[in-house]
Amino acid sequence: MKLTFVFPCLNEEASLGTCIDQVRASLSQDPDLEYEIVVADNGSTDRSREIAVEKGARLVPVAKRGYGAALRGGIEAALGERVMFADADSTYLYEDALPLYRKAVECDVDMAIASRMTGRIEDGAMPPLHRHLGTPVLTGLINLLFRGNLTDCNSGFRCLRKTAYESWDIRSDGMEFASELLIKALKKNATTVEIDSGLRRGPENREAHLRTWRDGMRHLLFILSERPQLFEWIGLLVLGISSALQLIALFTGPIEIAGLNIFDFHSQALLLLAALTGTQLYLFSCLLYLRGTERSTRLTRKLIRLDEGVLFFLLLGLFAGVFGVVAFMIVAWASAHFAGLRLINTLLILVHFLSVPGLLAIALLGIHVFKKSAHEE
Repeated sequence: MKLTFVFPCLNEEASLGTCIDQVRASLSQDPDLEYEIVVADNGSTDRSREIAVEKGARLVPVAKRGYGAALRGGIEAALGERVMFADADSTYLYEDALPLYRKAVECDVDMAIASRMTGRIEDGAMPPLHRHLGTPVLTGLINLLFRGNLTDCNSGFRCLRKTAYESWDIRSDGMEFASELLIKALKKNATTVEIDSGLRRGPENREAHLRTWRDGMRHLLFILSERPQLFEWIGLLVLGISSALQLIALFTGPIEIAGLNIFDFHSQALLLLAALTGTQLYLFSCLLYLRGTERSTRLTRKLIRLDEGVLFFLLLGLFAGVFGVVAFMIVAWASAHFAGLRLINTLLILVHFLSVPGLLAIALLGIHVFKKSAHEE
């Protein structure tokens, strides 16, 4: 078997039969091509299953819900050397099935993609938000972070070499399957190619499975989660610069440069906010590194593997520092006969250099507890 075409399906009785016919008409133009059509049914309650069987497709029930789960089930059951898939909603140009397969074979690539963005998109086929913002932004991010050369990261019409797919360890159950497939392929240095295709308007009154903001956020989160280095370096940079400027403020106090008053408590408050933000970004990268799929800097590895005894004294020092600051403020207040204090500049600096290690210590405590729990399981 050279090719398996997979349709993920959930209540697509209005369009499934037409989609199967169009794919068969395209692939049958090559009399030497051995292929099968698989419908990965995700629990349809309409006539989708009956239509699939009537049209000569092989029905593969997939119990776990989700677009990605349905496709993973269909691809795992595929008998072909290559697996092609597309949505069963009549929106893709299914006549491009044979050209897409031939391009994949001709270029001997691991993944061929039918790009909607370089083809003809019918009026009303793609919401303007998806066409001009969502897909271009997500595609640009993938190209930037993973050295891709794509035009349409959200195309659901692709052809894969099955052996290559199996090495990518795809796990997504939802719509982010599309992003995971591309990112893991690029990270494995898989070969890709695109052909010009397009998009049609789907059937009237069809309930779309895609939820724009929810699924868009899922794509974005997955893309960013595969590049923890981004959060690690940005977090360290923001934290380092803001802390260095806060130290300067400690020694200089409020000063005037070129007519601008800086390093007063307004500047210090903003530097504190920047330091806290940088710390949170850095800690987010530490959590992502726990998966063990990416290599971190030596500093981050040492923090994640920090000895529990060192962590204990770090937490002890933190509590001592907090107690010391509170005691200092009480003594200063008492010395002023419990009147108003003018120590805001000093207090902001103390809070800065206590809150940053405090966040790190508490996060490391959580990381160690998580690692221990995961190990025991």
